[in-house]
Amino acid sequence: MPHSSIRVVDVYPYRLSGDRPEYLLLRRAPDTSYEGAWRMVGGKIRSGEAAWQTARRELREETGCTPVRFWTVPSVNSFYEWQADRVNLIPAFAAEVSGDVEDIALDDEHDAHAWLPLDDAADRLGWPEQERLLRLVHSLLRDGIPPDLVIE
Repeated sequence: MPHSSIRVVDVYPYRLSGDRPEYLLLRRAPDTSYEGAWRMVGGKIRSGEAAWQTARRELREETGCTPVRFWTVPSVNSFYEWQADRVNLIPAFAAEVSGDVEDIALDDEHDAHAWLPLDDAADRLGWPEQERLLRLVHSLLRDGIPPDLVIE
């Protein structure tokens, strides 16, 4: 029987450009896992750290950004990892950063970044669950983020 695991988080950073959000994707650097893949921010949960705390920390470490609005996405990224017979459950978060942010302070795990409209960002993401969550973030931005999802 497979076991489930919550070990990492996903963060979908965005900025508002007029009435349309642009999403930040990072390209994985050579000699890292997922080398060359475009991904959102993500990282491992440390012992004693809440998932939302990990998300804020990883956003800062991977981009240098601090969110002006930070909220939980009401869904999780999930996938089965056959090598470990494990179902991974990945809490997802969205982070609005200042609209004038151009310079991203990339960490050594990434070698490029891009601000993209929804469809372009979705096309670059390699995993269907990541694309689904990005589209969910977009729909919540369009329709209104329920206040109870916003993390103070």
